[in-house]
Amino acid sequence: MTLLIKNVSKRFGRHTAVNNLSLEIPENEMFGFLGGNGAGKTTTFRMILGLLDQTSGEITWNGEKIDYDKSSLIGYLPEERGLYPKLKVREQIIYLARLRGMGKRDALKDLEAWLERFKVPEYIDKKVEELSKGNQQKIQFISAVIHKPKLLILDEPFSGLDPINVELLRKAVVDLKNEGTSIVFSSHRMEHVEELCQHLCILHKGTPVVQGALREIKRSFGKKNLIIHADMSLDFLKTIHGVVHYKQTMEGCLIQITDEEVSQVIFRELQGKGFVRKFDLEEPSLNDIFIEKVGAHYE
Repeated sequence: MTLLIKNVSKRFGRHTAVNNLSLEIPENEMFGFLGGNGAGKTTTFRMILGLLDQTSGEITWNGEKIDYDKSSLIGYLPEERGLYPKLKVREQIIYLARLRGMGKRDALKDLEAWLERFKVPEYIDKKVEELSKGNQQKIQFISAVIHKPKLLILDEPFSGLDPINVELLRKAVVDLKNEGTSIVFSSHRMEHVEELCQHLCILHKGTPVVQGALREIKRSFGKKNLIIHADMSLDFLKTIHGVVHYKQTMEGCLIQITDEEVSQVIFRELQGKGFVRKFDLEEPSLNDIFIEKVGAHYE
């Protein structure tokens, strides 16, 4: 069930929030959306869900428009959390699960399993307002997945969580994907997208500036990172042709170079000058790519 976004734009008066966006989001994969605040990620999600009408273009899932009839197949975790603070967790999740076609008994059984997994079984009869923000987020996540959706949209799912809870949620997301759920999520954290996603789109002011398979994006970027740990000064490497960026570190330096051939030039230059403990050529990080493609626009 491929999600297809074709020539989609959304305008609010004179402001264009999303500009001619076209994407094909594969089935049974995790697809990452990156972009700063105001890039158009949340607006895109709301159009996918039918909460906002696009100004132009077409959005289909398995060849059909997404409407209320498909709500039982879709899960959504909004960036701005929307739980009822006065309701107890049990009442809230069962109510939302039944709206999506689940029976009360099945919903309760699955809720108890999720609370156990997230190490908070004692919260089942607590009011949402009595929970910390991190634990409220766990409950909101459960509300988005309790009905076992085929398509899951997560808007900044890890924001505000400590590292332990990030890992709990990350593992849950990976398991859902492995069980066949198609997942689209946005994050400000490059490492999450890099670790979890095979395909991604970087948006800037509503326009895609990078999109495609992560492996191909890295390959086409061209530049490489070179990590050198050595017992002598490496400042002379700054002047070598092909060195784009030089950063001194405690152990040596981190260099960005234009291509792999430059690393061989640097390797030869190091010969006989002192002891080199590490010489490691790496693919560019998603952070490097994001800064080059988007960061210049912020300056």
